[in-house]
Formats: sequence, structure tokens, C-alpha cells
Amino acid sequence: MAATVTPVPERIGANADGPHAGDVIVTNNIWKTYEMGDQEVHALRGVDIRIKHNEYVAIMGPSGSGKSTLMNLLGCLDSPTKGKYWLNGHDVSELNDDELARIRNKEIGFVFQTFNLLARATSLHNVELPLIYNGTPAAARIERAREVLTQVGLEARMDHKPNELSGGQRQRVAIARALVNKPSIILADEPTGNLDSKTSVEIMALFDDLHAKGNTIILVTHEPDIAEFAHRIISIRDGSVASDGPSHRVAGIHDSR
Repeated sequence: MAATVTPVPERIGANADGPHAGDVIVTNNIWKTYEMGDQEVHALRGVDIRIKHNEYVAIMGPSGSGKSTLMNLLGCLDSPTKGKYWLNGHDVSELNDDELARIRNKEIGFVFQTFNLLARATSLHNVELPLIYNGTPAAARIERAREVLTQVGLEARMDHKPNELSGGQRQRVAIARALVNKPSIILADEPTGNLDSKTSVEIMALFDDLHAKGNTIILVTHEPDIAEFAHRIISIRDGSVASDGPSHRVAGIHDSR
């Protein structure tokens, strides 16, 4: 017997009026649906999110909750099946792959759990890569790569390859690469997933520093203790926003006043 296909209901979302002043990310009634044979699987179900410039937000949820799908949409790695997504005031929900790639390279710096570094390249060359792709002249890109490696505390490791670095140092190279294009958003996907507890705290302290210097940071994690480093936590369950509010860290600061 054929499975029932669940229709996507029509709904006017909470963010239907689009972006306001200071908004970096706005989603309105975002759905992502995958066809599995004669079934439709709704990975996201009408997600409304509004993130301001220089916010530090964690998107948290268990495996299968839809947080990774949401990360791919926010990072312009995929497009929604239904709904609108504005990034820095631009509607990017219906852009083609080439247009999404241009937006990604300009607006978003990615940090991944697995570092995604070229094994045979030095730290400096790994950090240069986004600037090579966008055509930055050699002298300018080397200067910028050196600047961000120094910013993350790796001025003495610029000529080292990944296998000559610790896990924490490799993640710092990945963070420097994310910063090199001066993006408006740092999108970090499980950035401490391959690190021990001590190194995880050091990397999260680096994100604190980046946030203090003006970066908007979106942290995707399934770990509650890592999410608590953020100032706001958006919990995703079954493809929908289950809760959205200040972290205990921020609530504690307010309570102590």
C-alpha cells in the first residue's frame, strides 16, 4: 500500500515582514523536504529565525533533529523547498548554485569538526585558499593570511603542515581560514567534536574573543555544555524550533546584576 504524503501547510511565519535594521539572518517559514520513494520527509518544518549583527548563537539539537539541514541552508550550501531566507538583507532562498557560491565566499566563514585542511599544504597556504579562489593578488593574500594566523595565536606555526600540528592548532588554522575573507558570519559546525576537553575550552575562548571583536557567530552543536558558551540557544527538534532564549551564561550575568 502506498504511503501517505503529508502536505506542507500554508502559514504566514513570524518573520513574514522580512529583515529589519541590524539583522544578519532572517528565515520565514523555511521548509526542507526530501523525497524518499513515494514518501516526503520534512527535515525542516516552518522554521522562523532572526539573528542580529554580532550575536553569538548556538543551534542545538540531537541527531536527526534538523540542525544540520538548517546549518546547510544558513550557510548557503543548500536551498529551502519552501519559505524565504534573507542574508544581510538579500533574499538568497532562490539563488542558483553559482550565486550561492559567491555569497558563501563573501559572507560566511566555515569552521568544521574535521578541520578540512589540505594535508600537504602549510598553515599559511591553507588559510590563503579562499583568497586564491576570489582572485586576490599574491602579496595581499599572504599578508592577510599572516594577519589572521597571528590573530589566532599561530604566528610561529605558519610554515607547518597539518600533521605537524596538534588538534587544537589545526582547528585554529581552520578558524583563521574562516576569517580570511572578513565574513559577516562565522558558522561553526561541531567545532570541538574532535578535541579533548581542555583544547575545547581553549577553542571556545577563541570564539569568545572573535565575538568580542565584532563577529557574528553561529555555533551548531549537539553538546549542551558547548552550546552554553553562546549567548543565545536555539533548540531544534523534529525540524522545528522547540525553544529560543538566552543561555545560562547570559542569564547568570543578568541575575548577578
